Amino acid sequence: MATPKKSPKTKAAAATAPPAGPRARRFWLMYPPKLITTPVIWQLSQKFPVVTNVRQASVTDEIGIVCLELDGPSEAVEEAVQWLEKTGVKVEPVEINVIES
Repeated sequence: MATPKKSPKTKAAAATAPPAGPRARRFWLMYPPKLITTPVIWQLSQKFPVVTNVRQASVTDEIGIVCLELDGPSEAVEEAVQWLEKTGVKVEPVEINVIES
C-alpha cells in the first residue's frame, strides 16, 4: 500500500511553525468579558514574531482562561506579554508543568 504524499502547502506550513524549543514560555491568560470574542491571540501573532500554541482553554460568558505557549526571541515574548496586559488581559507565568504531567 502506497503512503499518501503531503501537498506542498502542508510542507510549507510545517516549515514556518517550528516546534516549541527551550526558549518557549507558558502563560495563563485571563480574559475579561469584554475581550472574550476578540481574536487576541491572532492579533498577538500578527504584531510580534512569536509562535503561539494554545495548550489549554476554558471560556464562558464571564471569563476566558487560556494557557498559551509563546516561542520566540526573549525580547519579542516580553513585548507580547506587555501588549496583552495593556490590552486588558491578565497574564501570569505558568510555574509548574501541570499540562504534561
